[in-house]
Amino acid sequence: MSDIGTSALPLRVAIIGSGPSAFYAAEALLKQNDVVLQIDMYDRLPTPYGLVRGGVAPDHPKIKSVTKVYDRIAASPNFHFYGNVEFGRDITHDDLKARYHQIVYAVGAQSDRRMGIPGEDLPGSYAATEFVGWYNAHPDYRDLQFDLSQERVAVIGNGNVAMDVARILGSSYEELRKTDIADYALEALRNSRVREIYMLGRRGPAQAAFTNPELKELGELEATDVIVSPAEATPDPLSQAWLAAHPDAMAEKNLKTLAQFAQQPPKGKPRRLHMRFLVSPVEILGSGHVEKLRIVHNELYTANDGSLRPRPTDQFEELPVGLVFRSIGYKGVALPGVPFDEKAAIIPNLHGRVIDPADKHVIPGEYVVGWIKRGPTGIIGTNKPDAVETVKLMLEDVPTLTPLDPALATRESVEALLRAKKPDYVTFDDWLILDQLEMEAGQAVGRPRLKYSRIEDMLNALRKRKHEQRPEAHPIPLHLPSAADK
Repeated sequence: MSDIGTSALPLRVAIIGSGPSAFYAAEALLKQNDVVLQIDMYDRLPTPYGLVRGGVAPDHPKIKSVTKVYDRIAASPNFHFYGNVEFGRDITHDDLKARYHQIVYAVGAQSDRRMGIPGEDLPGSYAATEFVGWYNAHPDYRDLQFDLSQERVAVIGNGNVAMDVARILGSSYEELRKTDIADYALEALRNSRVREIYMLGRRGPAQAAFTNPELKELGELEATDVIVSPAEATPDPLSQAWLAAHPDAMAEKNLKTLAQFAQQPPKGKPRRLHMRFLVSPVEILGSGHVEKLRIVHNELYTANDGSLRPRPTDQFEELPVGLVFRSIGYKGVALPGVPFDEKAAIIPNLHGRVIDPADKHVIPGEYVVGWIKRGPTGIIGTNKPDAVETVKLMLEDVPTLTPLDPALATRESVEALLRAKKPDYVTFDDWLILDQLEMEAGQAVGRPRLKYSRIEDMLNALRKRKHEQRPEAHPIPLHLPSAADK
């Protein structure tokens, strides 16, 4: 019987990633009263919270308020955060295996799915993830430029991310400046010449993936009329029969809202958002830049499993657009030294235990939570029961874990390694300083915050503030080597 999980030998857990699933896994572990543990959370960015910071739309502050829960989790003395540390580069799989009994991968789905159509790589064609990261000040996308001099834009998809993109494009400057949108994005959108936005869904209005609150928000935009034709707002006979047999409250609400949009005449606002259904892109056309989007009209049919699916007809249409944003789903990315299922774009697992894809055997001490576990489905709250499921298995496995070398299984060993390999790592206390600096900068110009969008700017601001607080400290490295490291 192992003594791991006792005060003499705490259970050491590394969590890779710092989004909702990572924090919910930490919370579930910290709630255990009969297990003594130490949790270290790693993120390649200096800032925590994952998509809550870098993906949630800036005009949805209530959703972002969930970070208050994460802050309480991070306040535990058994929790440490190491930001600006990239797994596989700054700290390796072998480094972690030597220092932790268990590793939890909570890296989400960092890439996007492609449409696989001709012209997809033309200038002016982008993944929605790029635009979302850009306006949210994500360092990976900060230097992208979008030609907002184009008057017509197509957004492919009808989930909530597509809704966010369409809504941000259709928002007025006054609506946006009340948010924490990136300052450079605010200025670019202020000068936007976009007048027509086409939001295209391959299935019918009854199958739309967006939620009703997001749909209603479109109708509240100051500068954009929502245009829905009565024909496209009306579900086809197959959808009507399906809803009669399978009542769906959200679908019914969406259909009611779409019907209201279809009935109201345009108010003459400067922009128009056209919501289209049962259409799919088949080609992006242009000479050196996006000029048109060729779409095919679809019809629904009943598949063998009883579901309603779209198939193309012989009717085509061309939309004159200069920008295309595809929002047809996120996908996971492989991590160095960790099994990966290329087809499903997840880390292969059994309810959260990582498995070897070759022979399906469980890899001891390695686990997954969130989108990299199950694929990009659900909302922020969906990650909580998902994390609890994985943590239950982690606790079941404690008696079978292999003891670690006592000299390496310490936080001192971890921090000595980081000081040697990544001396500008960021702690949670460091993040709280950055958080305060962003809010102070925002308050100075009447906005909720001004986000740092470059890692070097974050680190320089952090060094400066820490030096102001402790002038005797060395002003350059964030974390100096200790005597034991020399």
